[in-house]
Amino acid sequence: MKRIGTTNTPVYRIVVADSRSPRDGKFIEEIGTYQPLKKSDNVSLKLERAEYWLSKGAQPSDTVRSFIKKARKNTPVAA
Repeated sequence: MKRIGTTNTPVYRIVVADSRSPRDGKFIEEIGTYQPLKKSDNVSLKLERAEYWLSKGAQPSDTVRSFIKKARKNTPVAA
């Protein structure tokens, strides 16, 4: 996750990055955002892009892993 936002108002971008890159440094693709101070609907995530990168071997952080799990749970199953 890449931190943006001002002091005392954090906003994070969920990004795909090389593990050698610094936290706010170069990244490959932005796949969502997280606003921790917002009460509800504080995560937006492109689930299909997250699934793509996971299939390519990406390792999500614990926080991002929980976001992906919640997004999968809230996505309706196609019949």
